[in-house]
Amino acid sequence: MTPALPRIDETHDPARKSWVESANGHADFPIQNLPLGVFVPDGSDRPRIGTAIGDCVLDLAALSAARLVPEPVQAALAEPVLNALFALPAAERGALRQALSALLSDPSQADVLRPMLHDSATVEMRLPAAIGDYTDFYVGIHHATNVGRLFRPDNPLLPNYKHVPIGYHGRASSIRPSGVPVRRPSGQRKSPEGDTPIFGPSVRLDYELELGIWIGPGNALGEPIGIENAAQHIAGFCLLNDWSARDFQAWEYQPLGPFLAKNFHSTISPWVITAEALAPFRQAQPARPEGDPAPLPYLWDAADQSGGALGLTLSVAIETAAMRAAAVPPFILGEGPASNMYWTAAQIVTHHASNGCNLMPGDLLGTGTISTPDDSGLGSLLEATRGGSAPVRLPGEERRSFLEDGDRIIMRARAQAADYVPIGFGACVAEVIPAIG
Repeated sequence: MTPALPRIDETHDPARKSWVESANGHADFPIQNLPLGVFVPDGSDRPRIGTAIGDCVLDLAALSAARLVPEPVQAALAEPVLNALFALPAAERGALRQALSALLSDPSQADVLRPMLHDSATVEMRLPAAIGDYTDFYVGIHHATNVGRLFRPDNPLLPNYKHVPIGYHGRASSIRPSGVPVRRPSGQRKSPEGDTPIFGPSVRLDYELELGIWIGPGNALGEPIGIENAAQHIAGFCLLNDWSARDFQAWEYQPLGPFLAKNFHSTISPWVITAEALAPFRQAQPARPEGDPAPLPYLWDAADQSGGALGLTLSVAIETAAMRAAAVPPFILGEGPASNMYWTAAQIVTHHASNGCNLMPGDLLGTGTISTPDDSGLGSLLEATRGGSAPVRLPGEERRSFLEDGDRIIMRARAQAADYVPIGFGACVAEVIPAIG
């Protein structure tokens, strides 16, 4: 029987080293990670599938052509996106991971593989998959509480929040990889003088610190995904900055929810941190507070509750134009654990498909903003500034209520567990550029 959650194996061995010297002790990409992504080598215009190893990218298309990986994954690795690989059973993707770990830890393979390595500083990273659909959830309970308290001080969470993973369908076409600038959007917002709208650039532009969930094998239309099998449909994770124009959102969201305030740009980290890589960092889902309702049976699985959360530390930093000019390092706006999620990734997937909605390989799901219960790890400026009324103090006497042109937002995630080598997600970075016109 296939295990519901990925298992720890020799690829996670903390003693395992790579002949790629930069991988040993690397903050993000030691040999215990081996994330998947799509890159374009310097001097080429053809996207290729690769894996990050230290400061290098290993060309998996070339590795496949040399028949150095298991036969079931060879055709998928020749594709320009990861969709075909995501569609394969988790066991076959796991076999690829084991093969890569063996090759990159065996010094006798160095001469064969070295020509397939590229300096990561010289490659262009692309979106990992052709994203057919994107859904954003709202499972960060402290974010939901903080934001709800701004508008409903006496009743911050609506009655359905603790019964159902809240989500909405977003716009897949405007998702971009780390490094692509985000243009300040223009749109309607409520006039300060009354209830009539005005049109112009957003003046309350914000970031949102989230995790992205990549769908692996999908499900047929009309066939739900049981909670006990949901983990088998998750190929991996990334960081997600779901930019938000708060002024547009306040004007337009009733009665149908977010629209232009959210669909102008979303930034993701380009490397897919596989579910298998994260096996040592699984942890129990935090117990619900006393008095909270138990999930309905279709959302409850004991194995998921005991290992469905991830031991990740998330952080978000800002680097303003003035800070760059003065060579001041990025300023940490917030840092906290990813366990501040009311629902697990498996519960999100199960609920999404519970009505028979068909998920497809390469679909992307966002967790929603993840925040801490205190001010140490708030995932948006809306929370950190109390709706803009208490600006954040930055180095050089700068302040921010919301983002200004030239601000660069940098998100990171790091997985840590006792007796295992930490791994990272790489950076999720984008700079705000001025609106058109």
